[in-house]
Amino acid sequence: MSKTRVLITVTTYPLPSRSYDELICTAGILPSGEWIRIYPVPLTFLDYKKYQWVELELIEHEPHRDFRPESRRPKQPDLSDLEIVRRIDTAQNWYERKEACLQHVYTNMTALIKDSKAPANVSLAAFKPSAFRRFIVEDDDREWKKQWLEQLKQVDMFTGGSATSETRVPIDKIPYKFKYQFEDDEGRSSKMTIEDWEIGALYRNCLAAAKAVSTFLDGWQTPRSIWLAYPIDTLEALARVLCVIARTPSACALLPVPAALYIFAPSALA
Repeated sequence: MSKTRVLITVTTYPLPSRSYDELICTAGILPSGEWIRIYPVPLTFLDYKKYQWVELELIEHEPHRDFRPESRRPKQPDLSDLEIVRRIDTAQNWYERKEACLQHVYTNMTALIKDSKAPANVSLAAFKPSAFRRFIVEDDDREWKKQWLEQLKQVDMFTGGSATSETRVPIDKIPYKFKYQFEDDEGRSSKMTIEDWEIGALYRNCLAAAKAVSTFLDGWQTPRSIWLAYPIDTLEALARVLCVIARTPSACALLPVPAALYIFAPSALA
């Protein structure tokens, strides 16, 4: 079987799996401009960088497992056959990246929803909103589901290791859901859940920064609520503030300025 060349553009935040250790889903572009989804992919895939052309053997999912036309899975679950071809840079205002990723861009949500149904069954696409309205943060479960934690005690399917009495520690659960609200070229409003690895990594980094800030403020006699202009009762709340500040031009703006390119999945929209 020949290898498939893919430009990796998206990786999701890891999730525990019923069959494997923590997994991520990745998406990319074929040389033809078509989108492709690669799942399941082990956590070690995060060692690779986005916008790398890679080559690996891919096979189609059984239709009863995943009927989406873009979906493939690695022939080698541990990605042992993956080869890095090259990484494309951001020179000339992302020229080469745009050439690869923006060959077909939706601007109308009605058209995209129509194409997401049979016979096209589009489940991945580039979508360019006409306007961003707000960045949304919602509370989510604070811990992984109990059955997922139990699965971490099972045999490591990727390394072939044996089961042990030691419990593997899962990656941090992000206790919030992050979303964008935006409008299409007809003013239709939609919400999209942000499932990218980067949003989770940003939260974790901001939480670590918040702990450092909290330690520093504990040495002050001035209440930290004065320093921040409004009460911050928990480190997580402070992390959320830092999260917003990190993604905005100013601390007063509550709407981050995201990139124009989004990877669309119907299940992520509301």
